[in-house]
Amino acid sequence: MDIEWTAGTGVVHLGDGINAFETSFVDELHAALDVVAASEEARALVTVGGGRHYSDGFDIDFLTSLEGPDLVDFMGRTLGALARLLTFPLPTVAALNGHAFGVGAMLALAHDRRAMREDRGWFCLPEIDLGMQFSPFMLALILDRLPRPVVEEAVLTGRRYGGKDALAGGIVHATAAVEDLVAAATTLAEPMTGKGRDITVAHKRALHAQVLDHLPDVAREG
Repeated sequence: MDIEWTAGTGVVHLGDGINAFETSFVDELHAALDVVAASEEARALVTVGGGRHYSDGFDIDFLTSLEGPDLVDFMGRTLGALARLLTFPLPTVAALNGHAFGVGAMLALAHDRRAMREDRGWFCLPEIDLGMQFSPFMLALILDRLPRPVVEEAVLTGRRYGGKDALAGGIVHATAAVEDLVAAATTLAEPMTGKGRDITVAHKRALHAQVLDHLPDVAREG
């Protein structure tokens, strides 16, 4: 993953492919969070994909190949990345340039704010059609971030939301043309910038305590 710095905002480019969650993607995401968090000049974090995809969720072939401790460790690293974003010491905004499916949609929900491309791309929780169950942490995150009627529709129908409907449903906070998307995301972060990092983390932990209570021990850092 590449990090582009724009006026103190660390723009993390997830990649130009489908950005599916497997070991290397999760490790690179953690590494990118380390870099931005370590920068004393950083004011905000924005994540964005490339082309048609923000993140298509889990690499299903990879996920189903894991067993026992390997599966536990991978899921711990994955949920740990979501929890790190949920409690990040800087404002975070997901710039949804394209499809955000499954855990890719949950990655977006772990940010403080979301901006979505107005003319293409879907936000979708397809687990019901894949025969997959949400972990307690994942479901708590979804319930924490979305209005209850949208939760029930998204979870029980697997509906795909385009930019207009995602904005109307409270899934995202803004829509923009793709060329303006990162700028729109940076604007969403602006009211939260310039705050103390320690107090920001403390408030985020308090705000999302019910989500973090469901984080498995293997996913906890420090």
